[in-house]
Amino acid sequence: MSLARDENPAENLSDDSLLDAYSRAVVHAVEKVSPAVVKIDAGQGSGSGFVFTPDGFALTNSHVVSNSRRIAVTVPDGRSMRADLVGEDADTDLAVIRIDGGGSDYATLGDSRAVRVGQVAIALGSPLAFQHSVTTGVVSALGRSLRSRSGRLMDDIIQTDAALNPGNSGGPLVTTRGEVIGVNTAVILHAQGLCFAIASNTARFVASRLIRDGRVRRGYIGVAGQNVPVPRAIARFNRLAIATGVLITSVERGSPAAAAGLLADDIIIAMSGEAVSAIDDLQRHLNEDCIDRSAVVTVLRRGLREELTIVPRESSH
Repeated sequence: MSLARDENPAENLSDDSLLDAYSRAVVHAVEKVSPAVVKIDAGQGSGSGFVFTPDGFALTNSHVVSNSRRIAVTVPDGRSMRADLVGEDADTDLAVIRIDGGGSDYATLGDSRAVRVGQVAIALGSPLAFQHSVTTGVVSALGRSLRSRSGRLMDDIIQTDAALNPGNSGGPLVTTRGEVIGVNTAVILHAQGLCFAIASNTARFVASRLIRDGRVRRGYIGVAGQNVPVPRAIARFNRLAIATGVLITSVERGSPAAAAGLLADDIIIAMSGEAVSAIDDLQRHLNEDCIDRSAVVTVLRRGLREELTIVPRESSH
C-alpha cells in the first residue's frame, strides 16, 4: 500500500512545500529574464520590450513604437538609452528595435508549440509606468485569433490570466524555466483575466524578417470583398462542400486580379486548391510564398464555377 502512495510524490507534499516550490520557480524565471526587459518611451506613449539577441535587438509591439521619431529605453539598472526602429509589422503587432550599446543580457525565445494549457505563465513589463512589474497566472487557451489594429486577423494567440495593464504591451510572457513563449499584446477591456500574447514562434519568424528586410513581405491581388453565404442550390449544382465565400466588390485597375480576369460580383471560394470561406482565409494565402508565383483562384460567376490563373505581387503596405 505504501508503495502505491509513493508513486505520486505530490500527495506527500504539504501545501506549504508546494507554494515554496512555486515561488522558487517564479523567482528563478524572473531573475533570469528581468535583466533583458526594458521600458520603452516613444511618441505613442510608453510600453515594454525585451532584448532577445546579444547585440541589442529587442522585441516589442508595433503599436508601442509606430510612427515614433524618437525611441528611448530604460534598462533595469535605471540607465536611459536611445533605440532605433529596425522594422515593424502592424499585421502581427510586432516591432524590432535596436538599442544603442547592445548589452549582454537577453532573453531566450522558447517553442510556443510546446506550451500546454494550464501551465504557469509569468508576465513582465512596466504597466502604468511601474517599471519591472511581475504578474503570474496560467496559460488559459491556445490557438486564439485576435484582430490586429491593421484589421488583419492574428492567429496562434496565447490566452492567459496573468494580469496585463497599459504599459505591459510588448513585454515577455515566460515559463518557469525563463523561456519567452509570447509577446504580451492586448487585454479585453472591462473583463477580468482575459489577456493575450503573440506566440513566440510567430515572433521569431516576424523578427527574422524585420531584421533582414525591415518589413514582412505579403502578397497582393487588388480586390475588395466581403464575406457572403453561398446558396445551397448553387453549392450542390457545382458539387461544392462550402457554405460561404468572398464576394468581390471591386477590382483595382492594373492589379493582379484585373490581369487574371477577376470581376466584381465574382465569389472567391478557393485559392491554390484550398477553400476560401472568408476574407481571413484569403489573407492567409497571401503570404510571402505566393509573391510572383502563379496560383489558381476558383470563383463562382453567375452561379457557375470557374478557375482563373493569378500571379500575386508584393504588397506595398
